[in-house]
Amino acid sequence: MKAHRGLTARTAARAEQGLYRAILSLRTEAECEKFFADLCTPMEIEALVDRWAVVKYLQDGLPYRKIHELTGVSVTTIGRVARFLTGGNGGYQVALKRLSPL
Repeated sequence: MKAHRGLTARTAARAEQGLYRAILSLRTEAECEKFFADLCTPMEIEALVDRWAVVKYLQDGLPYRKIHELTGVSVTTIGRVARFLTGGNGGYQVALKRLSPL
């Protein structure tokens, strides 16, 4: 994590953990929608939504160019999402597994 304006690394880490705890405290999609609307700009939300849409298209095996046509997301961003989908921290995989029907 990069150092934030005027925050020590320890304080910044605590702030980041606090954000994750706040997200985990949300119980419904409506609560999440309200929280993220307060936390993020419309463009930031759009970027997050776009990346998540790309994940699902990549899982379906669509080529990058087709994903770009469907979403308008740049091929560079699609490639980045693909790299993290296969070799990142596992976050996408956890969410996909938990959201997939049993």
